[in-house]
Amino acid sequence: MRAKVITRRAPGGSTVSSQQPLIEPPPEFSVDFRMTTYFNYPAPELQKELREIALAIVAPGKGILAADESTGTIGKRFKDINVENTEENRRKYRQVLFTSDNLVAENISGVIFFHETLFQKTDDGTRFVDVLKKKGIIPGIKVDKGVVPLFGSEDECTTQGLDDLGERCAMYKKEGCQFAKWRCVIKIGQNTPSYQAILENANVLARYASICQANRIVPIVEPEVLPDGAHDLDRAQKVTETVLAAVYKALNDHHVYLEGTLLKPNMVTPGMQCAKRAKPEEVARATCLAFSRTVPAAVAGVTFLSGGQSEEEATLNLDAINKFQGKKPWPLTFSFGRALQASVLRAWQGKDGNLKAAQQELLNRARANGQAALGKYVAGTVKGSAADQDLFIKNHAY
Repeated sequence: MRAKVITRRAPGGSTVSSQQPLIEPPPEFSVDFRMTTYFNYPAPELQKELREIALAIVAPGKGILAADESTGTIGKRFKDINVENTEENRRKYRQVLFTSDNLVAENISGVIFFHETLFQKTDDGTRFVDVLKKKGIIPGIKVDKGVVPLFGSEDECTTQGLDDLGERCAMYKKEGCQFAKWRCVIKIGQNTPSYQAILENANVLARYASICQANRIVPIVEPEVLPDGAHDLDRAQKVTETVLAAVYKALNDHHVYLEGTLLKPNMVTPGMQCAKRAKPEEVARATCLAFSRTVPAAVAGVTFLSGGQSEEEATLNLDAINKFQGKKPWPLTFSFGRALQASVLRAWQGKDGNLKAAQQELLNRARANGQAALGKYVAGTVKGSAADQDLFIKNHAY
């Protein structure tokens, strides 16, 4: 048995030494501390597949059309234009989007489906998935099942849908989907976001991402810091930095292959009820600084959500972000829903005779955002029937 020598000072200044036996654990309880940092990278073939899909989505001048509104959410959009929320009307509207001129593929690289939409077809019986693939647009799918209250929190939430996610991802891949999206929501308030909410949502996003990659699907990680509130730009930036730092720690803990992922974050803006609005250049600086401090360079790209901004405002802010002079090792592009569809819906009005006008609105806005993703958009050059419409929805859930 080994022993250690203990030396202590006795009264009067002299020292006294004694030996104390060291108790060693039996061999079966020995710990190999190397195991804490041991893991396997994905197979080279899987890395290549995921990386190529992710990079194709963020190709220069291209971004994502988020057409993944749930049945309830699209019902709210239809209500604004006096269209009944039926499955057939939902199919007809998505047909408007997906059968637009092939020129749309110059600026739209991917489309996010809602589950119902994935199995719908055009009037002539062609699957929507095949319509997009023929244009060279990559199909994707929303896989979360919505937000639910986080017990013990101050009106915070988490996102559900992990239980059967592996089986669903395998099915979605077979149906032609190459990427997925999962949204978590963070709220800014006097006492929020809490550590509980930040940690919970970060780990949910990481587990989702690892399940997607195991099924050869590129995960889009969406930790949305909601714009609700009167907080200023500085507070929004600090919360965004804290949230993103937690998310990427969790992704690392779950051994997610970052080169095969995309980030779908909020732009850093003041709260919608803040009296002081931010100029695009201020939004760009706060956003790029927050990302440079938290988002690893290995991430394949950033596809911003519009977060209730008007179509023109979202485009201007994206353009300013790409014009900003700073460290930006990732493509910075768009994954817009409301900010790509507001003018389309207003032009369509549920009428077959408005098909071409509605599709032209989509082409125009997609082109504007494609230019913004390159930092080449000129303010006001793309007009739309709802370009300046307020698209903010309080406490947005879908």
